[in-house]
Amino acid sequence: MKTFNEKEEKLNSSLQKLKKLKFENPQLAEQTKNLKDQKNQLEIEKRDIEEKYRVLVTEHETLRKKIKDEKLSQRHKELKFNEKIDELNQETDILLEEIDKWQM
Repeated sequence: MKTFNEKEEKLNSSLQKLKKLKFENPQLAEQTKNLKDQKNQLEIEKRDIEEKYRVLVTEHETLRKKIKDEKLSQRHKELKFNEKIDELNQETDILLEEIDKWQM
């Protein structure tokens, strides 16, 4: 049997050899680089899309406000128009009554 010291020396020698080994796989490194590039590209696209989304949300809010304002304005105009029609109807009724009076 080998002594404890001999086993320890062999183990230390083996550890030194393992430390010197390079565990790099060029194909794996290239694939990793490609994946990092794709990830970076996707992050750039994501930021662009998020920015476009923020712009669209802002435009949507602006347009929604404009539509609301336009509806209010339209409603106001309709009310005024109806008031004018009512006034004209009243005046027409008065005129018709006056005409009836004159015809009698």
